[in-house]
Amino acid sequence: MTTHPYGGRTRSARARGDRGQVAMEYLGFLPLLLLVAMAAIQLGLAAYAASQAGTASRAGARTEASLDARGSGRSNARDAVSDWVEEGGFRYRKSGGQDITVTVRVKV
Repeated sequence: MTTHPYGGRTRSARARGDRGQVAMEYLGFLPLLLLVAMAAIQLGLAAYAASQAGTASRAGARTEASLDARGSGRSNARDAVSDWVEEGGFRYRKSGGQDITVTVRVKV
């Protein structure tokens, strides 16, 4: 008497019934992976834009505070950021008398 595991099916019959199982599981999981990847990219771009705004405001404040600075604070702040940040929207505002405050807003 010969017994077959798994209800009498042989190994090759079982394997044929499971064909494509991993591919279907991957296709079901793919939208979630894409969503997480896109969220990570957006978060990275927002952090980079915030970093660029901080760099530009420091460069502008340094120029405005210096007596022998070359160029204006606005031009030096604009030079401190990447070109694609500058094209998206760049606003520069200076306020204060002795204490200089420079605010740079970058469109994300």
